[in-house]
Amino acid sequence: MSGITVHALDTARGVPAAGLPLTLSRLSPGGERLATVSTNSDGRVDGKLLEGASVVPGLYEVVFDVGAWRAAMGEPGAGFYDTVPIRFRIDDATAHYHIPLLISPYGYSTYRGS
Repeated sequence: MSGITVHALDTARGVPAAGLPLTLSRLSPGGERLATVSTNSDGRVDGKLLEGASVVPGLYEVVFDVGAWRAAMGEPGAGFYDTVPIRFRIDDATAHYHIPLLISPYGYSTYRGS
């Protein structure tokens, strides 16, 4: 089950963060945008953001566009964060990397999930 997946939860409402736009980029080696998607009704992305031979060791970043998500919900300017960038390192290209985001208007947390 190698690859990169994400999950976003709106902890203020106690529901998945549905419709949250995000981008995945590889910062090194090279430097390229790999995916631009939005979370589904479960706060996940359908399928993996990256998998197979496309996953190589290096530095990656997922940027959650919280400002656009809140604006789409009719709450422009609500909350403190506009984007939430999460940088992480892949050492083992055969492993599964799960990046969860727990978001509220004035705080967030993340961890390496399973």
